[in-house]
Amino acid sequence: MDDGHKIFVRKFEPKNKPKGHFHILHGMAEHGGRYESFALALAAQGYFVTAHDHRGHGQTAELNGQLGYFGDDNGFNRVVEDVFEVIQHYSVGQNVQETILFGHSMGSFIARRFIQLYSGMIDKCILCGTGMTTTVHKLGNALAKSLCVVKGKNMPSQLMNDLSFGSFNRNVLNAKTLYDWLCNNDEEVEKYIQDPYCGFVPTNQFFVDLTDGLLLIHRKKELMNIRKDLPILLISGSEDPVGSSGSGVFKVAKELKNAGLTDVVVYLFEGMRHEILKEKNNEHVFHVITRWLSR
Repeated sequence: MDDGHKIFVRKFEPKNKPKGHFHILHGMAEHGGRYESFALALAAQGYFVTAHDHRGHGQTAELNGQLGYFGDDNGFNRVVEDVFEVIQHYSVGQNVQETILFGHSMGSFIARRFIQLYSGMIDKCILCGTGMTTTVHKLGNALAKSLCVVKGKNMPSQLMNDLSFGSFNRNVLNAKTLYDWLCNNDEEVEKYIQDPYCGFVPTNQFFVDLTDGLLLIHRKKELMNIRKDLPILLISGSEDPVGSSGSGVFKVAKELKNAGLTDVVVYLFEGMRHEILKEKNNEHVFHVITRWLSR
């Protein structure tokens, strides 16, 4: 990146000339490698696919940094700038017809900020497993800032982690693990648990940066900066706690419509949880995505 930070990027190339560049933004406490099967399926459809590990995540953290730490300050915006640089690099290099940005969970929040700043760079946007900011996030922002002063910026914050995810299993009957809220697929949940790059406890400063971003992306002034004809697809599980079981997803869509966007589509997958790409019947999710892309 332009500040010297090294970003790890995976790329998946189609057999023939790509019909588009599809860039994936992963979620919190995971990494881009978890989207390999999705990327391969997209490549088989003719897309050139890239997925980078955010700062403080996966192999980017391995190269230069700490798991769960974006940076010393203004980390959320720096992560958004990374997206700009990666997309610019690969889209220019591939000379593609269109560029699609896909963000899951935390990646969807990063994508929402990206389109507020750079919507002219992409042709379509998919927001997966997104949600709304609440009063809890405002309180969390203040608490995280206090913890940075008292405990230190780069100290893992079990308290903030518990406050963020502690209630997500509440509606899961007979939960076997702390992560059953992710999806109904026990095998995929176990893979997440066993992955050393997943489920780590982020730092105090990370929670400051994340909540800073969450509060920023809902400001009407920022939403008005998105170009009005950008097609946006919001997809989520009907049992996803991040999207408040669908209601939060529709609130995000309403925000976008109120900002003047003319092509906003919501699709909820009945019975699915947070990671709809990991559910057993995820081929249905892929079909909906590719159908929307080829409209």
